[in-house]
Amino acid sequence: FCYSIRLCLEKILLQCILQSRTLSGADAINALRPFYFAVHPDFFGQHPKEREVNENSLKRLNGYLENLQKPGFRSFKPTQLTFYVRERERNSSNVQESFSASGFRAVSFTLHTRDLLSTVLDILNSCSLSTEHIQSLNVNSQSYKEARSTVNRPIKWDKTYYSFTGFKDPEEELEQAQRVETTLISWLDDNEASAVKKLKKSLPLRKELERLKFELSHQLQLSDIRWQRSWGIAHRCSQLHSLGRLVQQRPEVLKNVKGRTVVFTERSGMSAAGHIMLGTMDVHHHWTKIFERLPNYYKLQKRLLFLEDRISQLLGGIQVIYIEELQPLLTLEEYYETLDSFYNKLRDSRLLFHPRSLRGLQMILESDRYAPSLHEFGHFMIPTVCDPATLQWFIFAKAQEARENLKRKEEMMISEKELIDTSAEKFSLDRLYKEPSVSSAQMIDCCKRLLEESLPYLQGMHLCISHFYSVLQDGDLCIPWNWK
Repeated sequence: FCYSIRLCLEKILLQCILQSRTLSGADAINALRPFYFAVHPDFFGQHPKEREVNENSLKRLNGYLENLQKPGFRSFKPTQLTFYVRERERNSSNVQESFSASGFRAVSFTLHTRDLLSTVLDILNSCSLSTEHIQSLNVNSQSYKEARSTVNRPIKWDKTYYSFTGFKDPEEELEQAQRVETTLISWLDDNEASAVKKLKKSLPLRKELERLKFELSHQLQLSDIRWQRSWGIAHRCSQLHSLGRLVQQRPEVLKNVKGRTVVFTERSGMSAAGHIMLGTMDVHHHWTKIFERLPNYYKLQKRLLFLEDRISQLLGGIQVIYIEELQPLLTLEEYYETLDSFYNKLRDSRLLFHPRSLRGLQMILESDRYAPSLHEFGHFMIPTVCDPATLQWFIFAKAQEARENLKRKEEMMISEKELIDTSAEKFSLDRLYKEPSVSSAQMIDCCKRLLEESLPYLQGMHLCISHFYSVLQDGDLCIPWNWK
């Protein structure tokens, strides 16, 4: 009898302590404002790779936070997240981090906390963000200090408490979770059913999307229709329906789109690559203006190509290119201004390059770099602010290596395509693709290891090679390229 009373008292005490440490959902959002400001995808508009990683990680983080607020939630699945942080100062903590090509700090950490307060503190600490503002929230000060000093410190009850009540011992769960690393097989076991259900539900919309895309491409004689971001199938269908209505209402304004590519993105205009951009938040009036301005855009594009050719002549025949997958999304006007400024600097510096001595080599211009570098695919990445003398020395020093990399790129692209086709055929995948942030070398490594496995789960599925595990809203399976 005394033992039962003791257990009841301990249970009441446990509830009181947990209540004093609990944040509301609204408090958690307020507390995470510095974090959201540092990683929100909208602030990475000109950096598509970092934006995509943050966008997908935020979706998984929101799911984790929602689960913590569910009554009686007890399942325990550590979640590994990676974010690019806009703050450029290096972190002295033990969190795994690196810097992207754009200079953003990449932070990776694993969440295994069981309440909102500890989770919020864990996130802020992992990203080297201040936690002082949390004291102003409605949180018991002693609990705040405890949670801050040890983010996930479960209360140590006697083992008989868990045996008697049936509750799980958080210490044992944590130890077990840390011992068991997520593997591809175990993750597919847990998520195949959910992915199949979502995929089946999306099939009618997928067929509708293909139909709309084919009809509009044929009607307008477009080269292609694309999307800058990984919007869901329903969202894409809605955008195509909207374009279809404009075609019916104002067919005369679309007479100049033949042979062009339309890209649905976040702003309207023409891209540096010469594609027609339609902002998904814009109304038909804005789209109509863009289509009416196409003749002027085409004139500016000719001037831009002429400017690229003039730069090439000054640099010994090296070709100036723009790579959509690797560079920020720029409008035609923005890219022209960048080229014009760079050309004027080169012309005034009177660099000495032998005519056509660098033919066959390639370079891209980047406004967020300060030192020139050579990409693994062989193209030079040149800052717009680069000193001409430094530029000349770097190109001369790296020219031979650049030619070797370009040759290796061609071989790698062929190998990657063959492995993708072979993998898709072996596993009867409906589609196998990768995120732009996954390199060809990573994709090749991933496919080679996949081909060594037997994975019946993948038949008829859409598989995306990414940096983390996830099931997308339309049933696509995302797995990290370096899966275990």
